[in-house]
Amino acid sequence: MDKNNLTRREFLAAASTGTIAAVASGGIPAYGNIGKRAGGKLAILGGRPVRTKSFPSWPVWDKTAEKSVLSILRSGNWFRGRGNTVSEFEKKYAELMGAKRCVCTVNGTNALLTALHVLDIGVGDEVIVSPYTFIATYNVVIGSCALPVFADTDPETFQINPDKIEERINENTRAILPVHILGLPANMDRINAIAKKHNLLVIEDACQAWLAEWRGKKCGTLGDLGCFSFQNSKHLPCGEGGAVIGDDDEVMDRCFSYHNCGRPYGSVKGTSGYPIIGTNRRMTEYQAAILLSQMKRLEKDAQTRNENAQYLTSRIKDIPGIVPHKLYEGVTRAAYHLYPFRYKKEHFNNVSRGRFLSALSAEGIPCSGGYGPQYKDGLIEAALNSKNFKRSFSKARLNQYREQNHYPDNDQLCKEAVWLSQRLLLGTKRDMDDIADAILKIYENRDKLA
Repeated sequence: MDKNNLTRREFLAAASTGTIAAVASGGIPAYGNIGKRAGGKLAILGGRPVRTKSFPSWPVWDKTAEKSVLSILRSGNWFRGRGNTVSEFEKKYAELMGAKRCVCTVNGTNALLTALHVLDIGVGDEVIVSPYTFIATYNVVIGSCALPVFADTDPETFQINPDKIEERINENTRAILPVHILGLPANMDRINAIAKKHNLLVIEDACQAWLAEWRGKKCGTLGDLGCFSFQNSKHLPCGEGGAVIGDDDEVMDRCFSYHNCGRPYGSVKGTSGYPIIGTNRRMTEYQAAILLSQMKRLEKDAQTRNENAQYLTSRIKDIPGIVPHKLYEGVTRAAYHLYPFRYKKEHFNNVSRGRFLSALSAEGIPCSGGYGPQYKDGLIEAALNSKNFKRSFSKARLNQYREQNHYPDNDQLCKEAVWLSQRLLLGTKRDMDDIADAILKIYENRDKLA
């Protein structure tokens, strides 16, 4: 593109962001072109949408897996005790993650419950967690009859704010449960240093962080135990499934025994057939067969998501009111289960986020507003008022807990967040251009949305 052919507005916009050379060379599309190419009128107001074709669907079935799955189904050996497919997946997944051991469970929630149980976290304990997470993260703490103590969120990274953790620690704190939410790694250097200082356990909720890395080491291997989910929307899916990984043989033996009804395993021994109290949280053979096939695409998909995420950030970062997420300096790879940015309505003539999301969807870009402040939904209060919690905690302690239930940074993030699904990032750069063009089109027509 010839610089002389830029409109005055395009040139000034490029100059204001220091990208004149890039625009002139064609490296960055000129913002002024979008109105002509996509149609100036917003789709939500009857105009032509930026995008009419669909994004990649998910999950993606591997037909080559049908032989192994059908073989298991026809054999009748669906239970892991009669086969070796779950064990094979556990071995390969541990190797992939760089962990010594892996135990598979029926889902990610049960992986977290197993981890909490084998580390003896329960009645009267407190666990520090992020408030910006899927509800399961603190459901499992409540389910263990412990208190989920929230440390406020860092809105720039969408992760738990390390600066807010130590003020939440007291004599009842047993563990920190960092969540690599959206597949973006939490600041594990800071978290592990705080845990070491206060002699706390670290259980990583890596349920959205397959292959994400902190300083070259896989998320889920940076604490005492790491937990994963293989639910249908996840990057490594089998409908439902989960895993606990770790390096301590005795702890992992307890994980296996506990998830297998308390039966003896490794260092877990006894005179009876059930030396410890356990539950049945076993994965089935056919689930593991699906996972083994899905593993073949995991690395390539992870690379594609990262490349597209970086490109998309470069396209939208200079649009006023659009604030892409930041990655900590220690992040060497993100998983991007979701691509997040913040929407600042004051740059869009105070158009509400809900209206922005509707406009973006109308332009052919699937999106959502993400998590709300779930700690205000009544779930926590119901737990505090339950018989179990009233028996386990003093009234004064529960009242004190209620008084600290204020997280202003997370509240603000919940009002501003916009999510794009991981499947969008499996497309092409041209698909990323459609996303960026749709956002820019809304910005340029913001006065018409109110």
